[in-house]
Amino acid sequence: MLSKAQIKYIVSLQHKKYRQKFGQFVAEGDKIVQELLQDHRDVKAVFATREWLLDHRELAESAAAVDIQEVEPAVLKQLSSLSTPNQALALVNIPKAPPLQMEGAVTLALETIQDPGNMGTIIRIADWFGIRQIVCSPDSVDAYNAKTIQATMGSIMRVPVIVQDIPALLDKFPKVASYAATLHGDNIIHTKTIREGIILVGNESRGLSEEVLKRSSHHITIPRTGHAESLNAAVATGIICGRLLI
Repeated sequence: MLSKAQIKYIVSLQHKKYRQKFGQFVAEGDKIVQELLQDHRDVKAVFATREWLLDHRELAESAAAVDIQEVEPAVLKQLSSLSTPNQALALVNIPKAPPLQMEGAVTLALETIQDPGNMGTIIRIADWFGIRQIVCSPDSVDAYNAKTIQATMGSIMRVPVIVQDIPALLDKFPKVASYAATLHGDNIIHTKTIREGIILVGNESRGLSEEVLKRSSHHITIPRTGHAESLNAAVATGIICGRLLI
């Protein structure tokens, strides 16, 4: 049975400052907890209902090093930051970010992405296309936000997210081609596929800053044939990656 102190600690991880202080985050949901247990190196504990543990008995037994506890649905509701709690919740160590590797690799660089669903979906897109690292600006939504984690569907453990100033990143690696997504760039259809470069995606409403645009080597645009004013940041990222990486 969880103590009040344990419950208080887990609930505190809903806030970025405590995630950073303790180096842990919470992942909620059936599929993501299953994925985490399959490669459980960073999983500290799992809290789940009896039904969930019975349904996934073999998986739980295979993760013998993980502290797995049965809890009542009412306790999971206390622990959850979601309006509809799931049947399982994992306490996970935040992995250490590896050194940046820009040469011979494609990097996604995100400036001021604010929506956790967008951030999570972009991390999942990066995982789909084999992108090995994401750099996001310090004013972007935290990659370990509970809603972001849920949207990644487990990809958060496979794609490192490194926080760094984006203009400074471009200044540091001027020889690496950079592709800035903008409404007024070159038609992406005419852009060749890449094996090295920085794909730049900006804020959902404002796009990329002038500081980033003036430092980027290529400005690219997804051609519009309809009447929508703009694309969702995650949707645009998926289209750009599909065009530049395949």
